[in-house]
Amino acid sequence: MTLTAVIMAGGKGERFWPKSRTNLPKQFLNISGNKSMIQQTVSRLEKLISIEQIFVVTNELYAELIHAQIPNLPLDNIIIEPIGRNTAPCVGVASIIIEEKFPDSTMIVLPSDHIVENEERFVNILNTAAMVCEHDSDSLVTLGITPNYPETGYGYIESTQNRLNINDMNVFQVNQFVEKPNLEKAKEYLAAGNYYWNSGIFIWKINTIRRYIKKFMPEMNDLLETMKVAFKSNNINQVIRSEFPKMPDQSIDYGIMEKAEKIFVIPCIFGWDDVGSWTALERINDKDSNGNVIKGNILSIDTKDSIIESNGKLIATLGIENLIIIDTEDVTLICAKDRAQEIKSIIKELREHKLDKYL
Repeated sequence: MTLTAVIMAGGKGERFWPKSRTNLPKQFLNISGNKSMIQQTVSRLEKLISIEQIFVVTNELYAELIHAQIPNLPLDNIIIEPIGRNTAPCVGVASIIIEEKFPDSTMIVLPSDHIVENEERFVNILNTAAMVCEHDSDSLVTLGITPNYPETGYGYIESTQNRLNINDMNVFQVNQFVEKPNLEKAKEYLAAGNYYWNSGIFIWKINTIRRYIKKFMPEMNDLLETMKVAFKSNNINQVIRSEFPKMPDQSIDYGIMEKAEKIFVIPCIFGWDDVGSWTALERINDKDSNGNVIKGNILSIDTKDSIIESNGKLIATLGIENLIIIDTEDVTLICAKDRAQEIKSIIKELREHKLDKYL
């Protein structure tokens, strides 16, 4: 069984502003530990897959950053998108490149900016997912995170009672993917016991995903076939630069996963977090006795349940709670914690006021 991996690393991480910037987005930051998030992702995968079989899809801005942070990654394995077009085109282009090099491989697709605490279990689950694909090559497999609270910020996967037992793990057939719920729905999903957070991690045979793309996204498939032919006589990056902007702006979830029939989910508990906003720091870091997550030069008095990070200069707080305070060289963010998901609205205002130097 040949395994390959595609790491999606083109995002801007806008909800992690002001530390995540256009020229240094979230996946290249040390959010947890002494490595950047993309370095951690590659390191986890190398426990299962050779670096020569790991591919990173990104945009032109970050190609040099990837080479600098992962110097042993072959340059040909950095796939450059000229424009953002969501996850379906990302998977599609990666699939035709990998198809040429590793034609019968099983492909793991995953984001570049997630936290995984139990790496040994994570790798074992990926191996199990690949075994499912070997067991039935028509299968598409996704990892569902077993929820431990009613999260409204994630999409969910509902499983049926139909299951396989592979490598001593339960693998359930998927009934449906559901959108981010309101709090009442999220509580219902948690109580039901057969709903899982959508991790955005997928595993499938390379020829299987190509077949599903042809069936459910025929226009994109035609573009991919055109690109495959052009690859033989032209520079791959030149072909992608020319053809990729014609791709649909669509997610792999909507384009394929919500339409395919034979989809399986593996329920997972391995200390996962998608680090979607600043409030994630409360989940992945220790809190002080007042419920604060504090990093840097901080003096706090009567300060509770806050996230405070200093860039060097002293931040002194008195009598505050439920705030996010993030200080960088040129920007200080002060935000109500329950509005952390809205930080993108600041980005929008900065663009409208042409304050691009702060983006």
